[in-house]
Amino acid sequence: MAAWQFTDDQGAFVLPQPENNSELYFPLCSESGVLSSITPTLGGDCKTDQNGFLLSPVSACNLHNDKSTRALWVFADGESWAATGGSARQEYERMSGHAERSTLEAGILYHRITRESGVLPLRAQILSFAPVDDPAELTVVTLTNTGDAPLTFTATAAIPLYARSADNIRDHRHVTSLLHRIHVLPNGVAVIPTMNFDERGHRFNHRAYAAFAACGEGEIAGFFPTAASLTGEGGSYAAPEAVLRNLPPCAQAGDVSAGEEACCGIRFGAITLGPGASAEFRLALCFAADTDDLPALGRRLTDARYIADAFAAMQRHWQGPLTFTSGDRRFDRWMRWVSFQPVLRRLYGCSFLPHHDYGRGGRGWRDLWQDCLSLLLTEPDSVRSLLLNNFGGVRIDGTNATILGAHPGEFVADRNNIPRVWMDHGAWPLETTRFYIDQSGDFAFLLEKQTYFRDALCDRGRGRDQSWTEGESLLPTRAGSPYRGSVLEHLLLQQLTAAMDVGEHGMLLLRGADWNDALDMAGNRGESVAFSAFYAGNLEQLCALLRGLAARESISSVPLLCEIDPLLEAARTGSPESKALDAYCALCRGGVSGETRSYPVDDLIEALHALSGRLSERIRTQEWIDIDNSTGHFNSYYDDHGRAVEGGHPLGYRMMLTGQVFAIMSGVADDTQIPRIIRACDAYLYAPELGGYRLNTDFGELKPDLGRQFGFAYGTKENGAVFSHMSTMYAAALYRRGYACAGYQALSALYRQACRFETSRIYPGIPEYFDGRGRGAYHYLTGAASWYTMTALCWMYGVRGCEGDLLLAPQLLPGQFGDGYAGVGTLFAGRRLLIRYHNPANLGPDSYCLRFVRLDGRPLDCGARIPRSMLLALSADTEHLIEAELG
Repeated sequence: MAAWQFTDDQGAFVLPQPENNSELYFPLCSESGVLSSITPTLGGDCKTDQNGFLLSPVSACNLHNDKSTRALWVFADGESWAATGGSARQEYERMSGHAERSTLEAGILYHRITRESGVLPLRAQILSFAPVDDPAELTVVTLTNTGDAPLTFTATAAIPLYARSADNIRDHRHVTSLLHRIHVLPNGVAVIPTMNFDERGHRFNHRAYAAFAACGEGEIAGFFPTAASLTGEGGSYAAPEAVLRNLPPCAQAGDVSAGEEACCGIRFGAITLGPGASAEFRLALCFAADTDDLPALGRRLTDARYIADAFAAMQRHWQGPLTFTSGDRRFDRWMRWVSFQPVLRRLYGCSFLPHHDYGRGGRGWRDLWQDCLSLLLTEPDSVRSLLLNNFGGVRIDGTNATILGAHPGEFVADRNNIPRVWMDHGAWPLETTRFYIDQSGDFAFLLEKQTYFRDALCDRGRGRDQSWTEGESLLPTRAGSPYRGSVLEHLLLQQLTAAMDVGEHGMLLLRGADWNDALDMAGNRGESVAFSAFYAGNLEQLCALLRGLAARESISSVPLLCEIDPLLEAARTGSPESKALDAYCALCRGGVSGETRSYPVDDLIEALHALSGRLSERIRTQEWIDIDNSTGHFNSYYDDHGRAVEGGHPLGYRMMLTGQVFAIMSGVADDTQIPRIIRACDAYLYAPELGGYRLNTDFGELKPDLGRQFGFAYGTKENGAVFSHMSTMYAAALYRRGYACAGYQALSALYRQACRFETSRIYPGIPEYFDGRGRGAYHYLTGAASWYTMTALCWMYGVRGCEGDLLLAPQLLPGQFGDGYAGVGTLFAGRRLLIRYHNPANLGPDSYCLRFVRLDGRPLDCGARIPRSMLLALSADTEHLIEAELG
């Protein structure tokens, strides 16, 4: 089987016969809100949100059966041919071994298919992309006569227009078509529904969904503006009667249809091409207001000069600052895609590609914070305000809203209106904030003020606030004004309340679930040892932030809400944590006093350190499982019967990766335990032929006392798949603790499987998981991309911030150097930097250190930590070279 191959250092690649692979899809999107997916036969969809689909919604499960594709048909000499490859005959020929020759060429957010006709002397080249500034998707189809005689043909563009909410794909599908008003324009077809159908309250519609076409070589002869007019009785979009019989158009500009499924069918007049000559057809899908001058918009979007300029601008816009150079050129180019994926998740959320975890839109709480890790490396200027806005989603009880609304600072309690608490949610903001401060040196950010989110949920999800009123979203003081606390206060409350919400074994209660959403059936007695370790480490991270804040801002105390007293007292003394939490929640129910007092920084550090120490020691001793003298691991969870879930069992040995990751990353696992954990992970979880480390062993039963995870087929999703996110965090944990070889093994296995196209069947990048066959699933929109990018840059290449300064601490293995060199291009302190390491003796990270460092050819005497002030003195207009020799 032919696999994709990279063609340049920007990540462009080619793939022969891409349509021979099921479930392949590619993202096309823009900052203007267009979110499209496209397949090798131009299937997929195009939308702006859950309620604004221009093309019919698709799922990975029905891509193989999707006939509602973007299409351009050709009719000549009694033969019809779909230049886009989606006809019934072409599908039959593919499956019977007589496929047309086709090749995909793609790069960052552009998709180009070349197809050779098997029935006519024609070649089609089809370029698709979304312009940066217009809410549109553009396609250019170039048809070339490959024969030795002139060819006369007619062309028909055929684009089914769904034009409504994804909710109506089954619910009221026919009824909502009755709302359609289909306007035939001089250069296209627009659908302007009369209203948005919603039985909770119908609303007048003011959005137009339109498709346009133009051709420099031929005039528009007429239109087929409805599905029925194009497909005919008994026909389909894969075999449309109007094309196969070359029927004359049934509509002209100015016509209006109502109450039918819409289609932009545009028939062009006859075109004659001499041998080697070409004709260009320009198609545009767009969203507009019902009051816009739609014909003028269509003329602009299908103008040849506009499209050429828009394509060039799109390519410039998506050029990222991160580049990698190693002994493996394919890895360097693959990282171009991985480092771009967090941008895709910023735009798409988790919902709007054919694999969609959460099908209704919006970005989840975890997504907000983890995607910021990579955005700090690729789009750093936008992150400070984004972080501050995100803190507005924290409740005063330390829990949070789970979904980001449509506007900054707007939050929704839950995407499905189910009140619940994910116990891990409080951990991620601190991880990201610490990384932001290390990259920027902005300790003052901790003192910025932000409101708290309020809804009916209180007492960490165990109660309802009877004083809350519908529509209220800000926590008030007793005086009635919104209360604003510092970012530091938000972080403290998140860590303290979580660390005191403990179960019978002294581990943090699992509640609705943790990072693993599929552990959602142990809400009474379930406990998460894994995230107990994460929070224990976070408490120590807070201590470090407080020390840095005190030193950088020259302060000895910080103002905090007075109600925090019971939590700090319990942290300091070890008094019963659940009682302290109950007391605190009671004080905050319905609002807060709004009064603050100054807390000495040293006292806060003492209390946090004491709480962290008790929790860490409890995990280190109570949850450790010895397998033999050289192998062991931590238990990760307790189920709803209060039983530890890992270790020996009649159905087979049980082990989970999550508990090992956070024990190592947090510092809970000591230096004698980490090598034993690595051996256990390699023995029970490592499957290099599938991409690396499985999330768990096969438990062999459903376990309704722990979660839906165990109802999934083993090797899929959270039940034992190679879950890229956790595998990447395992690598990050190992690198942070100095185990570069083991960390590299985890990252390398994911990379190699992603590039093993014969089994992974995905375009370049990293998917959410690899299943039991090694196939990638839920491509592009995964938090693994942020963690992989951060781990590669900051820990593998060792280029990271340290309280605002630049630290060089590589852990590259000898095989990662090409001719003794490895490097990375990145942004830091607003300066474009190229860091180049030279390893002349081909040493490993345990044997080398930085012998000397040069900046733009000048030797530096600051060692591995380059002061931010030195970088800020450099020009922001040019790239600067930092050379470091290892020895």
